[in-house]
Amino acid sequence: MIPPAFDYIRPATVDEAVGALAGAGEEAKVLAGGQSLLPLLRLRLAFPELVVDVGRIPELRGVREDGEMLAIGALTTHHDVVHDPLVRRHAGLLAAATATVADPAVRHRGTLGGSLAHADPAGDLPAVALALDAELVVAGPGGRRTVPAREFFVDYLQSVLAPDELLVEVRIPKSDGWGFHYEKFHAVAQSWAIVAVAALVRREDGHVAEARIGLTNMGSTPLRAAAAEQALSGADGPQAVARAAEAAAEGTRPSQDLSASPEYREHLARVLTRRAVLTAAGMG
Repeated sequence: MIPPAFDYIRPATVDEAVGALAGAGEEAKVLAGGQSLLPLLRLRLAFPELVVDVGRIPELRGVREDGEMLAIGALTTHHDVVHDPLVRRHAGLLAAATATVADPAVRHRGTLGGSLAHADPAGDLPAVALALDAELVVAGPGGRRTVPAREFFVDYLQSVLAPDELLVEVRIPKSDGWGFHYEKFHAVAQSWAIVAVAALVRREDGHVAEARIGLTNMGSTPLRAAAAEQALSGADGPQAVARAAEAAAEGTRPSQDLSASPEYREHLARVLTRRAVLTAAGMG
């Protein structure tokens, strides 16, 4: 299908991009890697009057260390995230989950910031950002603000981004010493996850001292499995992990669609949480 007509601008700086968004208001859409927006345009599910292409803004790319944090530009591609040595060393969960996104062609074009700003609860990276306690830096007419990932996603395909704001950076605390695993259940290689679990586990003296669990596609936003995280404290073996994983679906509201019923998704959340935590904790 041919997309509707729209005006197009390609700013060279963040300030120019924010100015363009502010001038167009709710009639503008941001184009980064295009892997989320272009399908919406072609299917006429989005009707922007202006497309603001931020793909040529150099300051939005790259990974750097900032003390105990990694700062990742919003335009950093999935491919670059997967292969960046800093990400692999200090945020292995992000690298592992990003490697499961779609296929190599999409990973070469799609961006970390674009995936998070799209706010699709079936996307892989929003739940990972939650598990990593990421912070998202947003630029607007009034300057920049930092939003915790737990506050960024507000509903299905909706975030706290205002129409005149642009996601510019993702800040991730280093998770050195934590075990990690991303367990994903999907129908075919390129499809969204039916359910997926992002697990970070820190062990002390043979037991789980702390666990963080992000859930993909278990509600209208990505979620943390808070009840399972609490139940995992002190778990010292596979049986204890299995008991704690039974709480993974508590507080979730999974959808009904052609892929799965809510009950099946709840079952998957429990099974995948057990697998992900066992692997992350080195108990599998």
